[in-house]
Amino acid sequence: MDWWGVIVDALLDTLKLLPFLLLLYILIELIEHNTKVGRAGVLLGRAAPLVGSAVGLLPMCGFSVMAAKLYEHRHVTLGTLLAVFIATSDEAFLVMLLSGDIGWGQKAVSVLAMCGIKLFLGVAVGYLADVFGRRRRALVPLAEGVGQPHAHEHGHAEEDDECGGHTEAGAHGETYTVCEHKHGLKSNLRVYLLSPLLHALKVAAFVLLVNLAFGFLFEGLGEENVVDFLQGSGYWYQPLLCAALGFVPNCASSVILAEVYCMGGISFGSCLAGLIVNAGLGYLVLFKNVRAWKRTLAIALGMIALGIAVGYAVNAIALVVPPPNI
Repeated sequence: MDWWGVIVDALLDTLKLLPFLLLLYILIELIEHNTKVGRAGVLLGRAAPLVGSAVGLLPMCGFSVMAAKLYEHRHVTLGTLLAVFIATSDEAFLVMLLSGDIGWGQKAVSVLAMCGIKLFLGVAVGYLADVFGRRRRALVPLAEGVGQPHAHEHGHAEEDDECGGHTEAGAHGETYTVCEHKHGLKSNLRVYLLSPLLHALKVAAFVLLVNLAFGFLFEGLGEENVVDFLQGSGYWYQPLLCAALGFVPNCASSVILAEVYCMGGISFGSCLAGLIVNAGLGYLVLFKNVRAWKRTLAIALGMIALGIAVGYAVNAIALVVPPPNI
């Protein structure tokens, strides 16, 4: 078994994510020191679910991580988070395009169809979640301390900067703190560079451990055995198994789904079920906040239910209206 290869792959995957994390935390610092702290949806406004779903289609797991962290800090809504998660497919589409097992016609149809379905679902579910949230006039409960002014979290008041602030009323009577920081050069470097770097390194270390754990798991099981298991699982069991595999927060899950689909081992609907559930490392960011585990579990179960439902629906349609041979 190539254990060294697992370690190298885990390190490379984590290093690819690190720049996203650093930029993300810098962005969060800029937002929370210059805007209404804690106000959900300040980024992109009502277009956020649409933009989030479109961005999620890009073959990079970093966008789901960014969406999860922004949601944790209440800078995007639950609908935007779900839109990004639904659209995310990690490296699956790249694997399909580079595969030699299917022709270019089938590649184009498969990738475009999956992108279209995931984009539509992301936008639809995202806006529905936001409408439902507005009607209840409350977001999903967040853990205590999330979205609070960084003047308290980082202890800025103890240093040479001065934080002045005032409160403003929100649309539903809630109050927000507008944080007005005046930093010196040394304090700015600490707030906008050192602090984000430390946060990014902590999350990267957590991601590395999880990548190693799942990398060793897949290496121990053998990718060929996983592929054989999916191929022999039966047409109506595949959506369940693919959704379970897609939930694994590791790029290997999306790669396996794409490879097995290209080999003809699973149906289009079953592959789609797994890729809808697959949100890359975004789940890790949410589950890292153990105090909000109920909220995260509800999001995860909702994603799994959606993926399974879509998978069975598409499989059923394919039996009635077989796809054209390309």
